[in-house]
Amino acid sequence: MYAFSGMPSKTTLDDSAWFDRAKCKGASNAVFYPQRGVPSASALAMCRSCDVRVDCLEYALSNDEEFGIWGGLSERERRKLKRDRERLSAVLTTRFS
Repeated sequence: MYAFSGMPSKTTLDDSAWFDRAKCKGASNAVFYPQRGVPSASALAMCRSCDVRVDCLEYALSNDEEFGIWGGLSERERRKLKRDRERLSAVLTTRFS
């Protein structure tokens, strides 16, 4: 299980050794950047079985990736996760400071 550690720091793909192990490496960008309203089932299926899914998601969150499927989450899902993390961080900071 992933341990909450607040917001991740910014990284680049060059700094991310996980990218070399990603199942999507070499896959068509069209799969991970579908047109609005087009299902992204193939991208999500690839992400589900990827060993570096969490690293990919953390990269997207820390770099404010606005578009595409990253770590198995859509843009909307990542925005919600980021808001939820920020709220949790604020609550924990308030209660344990």
